[in-house]
Amino acid sequence: MRFDVFTLFPAIFDSPLKESILKRAIDAGLLEVYLHNIRDYTTDKHHITDDYPYGGGGGMVMKPEPVFAAVESVLQSANSQQPSALSTPPLTVPIILLTPQGRPFNQAVAWELSKFDRVAMLCGRYEGFDERIREQLVTDEISIGDYVLTGGELAALVILDAVIRLKPGVLGDPGGPLDDSHSTGLLEYPHYTRPPEFRGWKVPEVLLSGDHAKIERWRREQSLWRTVIRRPDLLQQTELSDSDRAILARLEDQQLDS
Repeated sequence: MRFDVFTLFPAIFDSPLKESILKRAIDAGLLEVYLHNIRDYTTDKHHITDDYPYGGGGGMVMKPEPVFAAVESVLQSANSQQPSALSTPPLTVPIILLTPQGRPFNQAVAWELSKFDRVAMLCGRYEGFDERIREQLVTDEISIGDYVLTGGELAALVILDAVIRLKPGVLGDPGGPLDDSHSTGLLEYPHYTRPPEFRGWKVPEVLLSGDHAKIERWRREQSLWRTVIRRPDLLQQTELSDSDRAILARLEDQQLDS
């Protein structure tokens, strides 16, 4: 999978892309990340990428000319569209604007993006983008949370990391992403490893039993109960079986009795 990232600060990506899963994915040829410096697409001698906002106010606004030039230069052939119609179907490469005004990023969106072979992400700075970039160039807007960062680079890394781990071959365990929190609509069950006892705290006996059916039931119970306690809102969006509902009712009764 290829990511094209448009940014004013490509060096921010250096360290994360040289460590752990991302590095291994790149070395294995499963991930390509191309960093495009928007400043390289300016035409003035000072390489200006921002200007004062019309109407006054604080902060600077990223200019449309270098942003359009950068994205069109890199993606025009990929999307096989005229420069003014990059967002018109058929869409080959989604062009994502990273903004606190975008749709919330979650595991479902990560799975959605993982179906593409190539994704472009546009990282903003300063007060934001000229609105014509939002209206005429990008095809999607994504936010990683209800807060404001100094730029879109960290958001791009979050999305890149969440998406690439869903591609076959990236993780050591092919089924790993299927059990992750939010992949099933629930939070993941607790994990334990050696030693079986640490400072008097013991691993649940069921995990040492070797009875895989009991272990699976225990994990499902723990996943359901953890979701009830920590993120009950998720249950409203999750399809629960009759067995799941019976487990929840029993766990709630036990909680009331205690």
